[in-house]
Amino acid sequence: MAEVERCCRTRGEVVIYPSICLQVCMVSVLQAAVKVSLIEKVSEHKDFKKLLRTRTNVLVLYTKSATSGDSKLKLLSDVAQVIKGQGTIAWVNCGDSEGRKLCKKVKVDPSSKSGGADLLHYKDGTFHTEYNRPATYKSMVAFLKDPTGPPLWEENPDAKDVVHVETEKVSTEITCLTARWCGVCKRMQPVFQQAATETKGSYVLAGMNVHPAEFDGLKQEYNVKGYPTFCYFEKGKFLHHYENYGGTAKDIADWMKNPQPPQPKAPEVQWSETDSPVFHLTDDSLDGFLEEHPSALVMFHAPCNCKGRDPIRTTVDTTIHKAVGERFKISGFPTVKYFEMGEEKFTLPHLRSKDKIIEFLQNPQAPPPPEQSWEDKPSSVSHLGMEDFREALKKKKHALVMFYAPWCPHCKNAVPHFTTAADLFKEDRKIAYAAVDCTKGPNQELCKQEGVEGYPTFNYYNYGKFAEKYNGERGVSDIFCRVPNNQLFLFSGEMESL
Repeated sequence: MAEVERCCRTRGEVVIYPSICLQVCMVSVLQAAVKVSLIEKVSEHKDFKKLLRTRTNVLVLYTKSATSGDSKLKLLSDVAQVIKGQGTIAWVNCGDSEGRKLCKKVKVDPSSKSGGADLLHYKDGTFHTEYNRPATYKSMVAFLKDPTGPPLWEENPDAKDVVHVETEKVSTEITCLTARWCGVCKRMQPVFQQAATETKGSYVLAGMNVHPAEFDGLKQEYNVKGYPTFCYFEKGKFLHHYENYGGTAKDIADWMKNPQPPQPKAPEVQWSETDSPVFHLTDDSLDGFLEEHPSALVMFHAPCNCKGRDPIRTTVDTTIHKAVGERFKISGFPTVKYFEMGEEKFTLPHLRSKDKIIEFLQNPQAPPPPEQSWEDKPSSVSHLGMEDFREALKKKKHALVMFYAPWCPHCKNAVPHFTTAADLFKEDRKIAYAAVDCTKGPNQELCKQEGVEGYPTFNYYNYGKFAEKYNGERGVSDIFCRVPNNQLFLFSGEMESL
């Protein structure tokens, strides 16, 4: 009743309308109590361990006293309403006798933190990270919905001049529709941010994450088929798209002065219809051509990815002439083969430049032997696949797994560093360094299950349970992944998008 009386005094109705005030304030107090009840109060260590054992996504507020976390508790109560069923919020008061014992056991001292409160996140039963993102409703909800995902765009201080839209009411001059995980979006964000700063006061540039299903209608309305998509609006009305994805901040600023719709693209001329010295062969003409020419270099290709190799003497588009593709077992593009007297002599995967092609034609020789695969080289790295991945990891307290593709240059750069780290820890049976080749048939589904969206991807596991993913930006050369008990994994490399 003390809370109700305090509420009525605040409203100034305690004397004039006592019965109405009591009803209104009772409802308010009960609503607040329901909100707070969604935050689990934990005092004993056994209850804390049970919480982590039974919940996979837990954010814990540690406070030095019962009142030092009041402002955060109010905010977390609102967050708890939204993430109910997806995450758990708990509170430990390190100021009372039981709570003090618990905080000592888990080695947390909120009195050393600003405001006497500390927020720590636990994932799959183990410590994951300290919450160091903005203490705002939106950031906390986003974090608990995806604890290993990247921060929100608006959390970047450089994005202060970008208007961040949260609803379907889009009415700014130009809006960048993005998804949080989109690599191209991340590369465009600094450009967009700079353009927003340079045009501040004249135009409005806005950003919006439209990947969630709730925005499917908006994506359909504005013809969003990929990320990012730039939409131009005037007075709330969508006019057209901006499509200069490789543009600079100046390009965007200049375009805003005279926003014109994209120009229709001229239809692409097929390679076989261009004027070049290359012979374009078909299912019907290949054999006759090879009989007439004692030696021939043939590129089997698809229209999309094999341009700019004019020194090739002949080509076959096997997306059209499928019989030839099946006959020569063409499984990837481009595939370059050398023929003599109508017979296939060599497959030449190393011919990927004009100079290499010319050099080969001047003196046709067998290609160098294929490079030994990482899997075949002796090392302390465990090479796993769909059939043994789970079984191998569940025996290891700490396991760092590199998901890779053999053709990926950034993976190749990372291999020696990863292998060296594995050798350093090879005597420790609790630690494993493992690798998965995502291009192998059965492993493709495994990589998809483990959230692999680019190469290389590094995941840390604790007794077979996924604990953490490295989410660094492109160009990062050194990656540090800390795990419990102060073990330290160090490896180098960059991220290659799929």
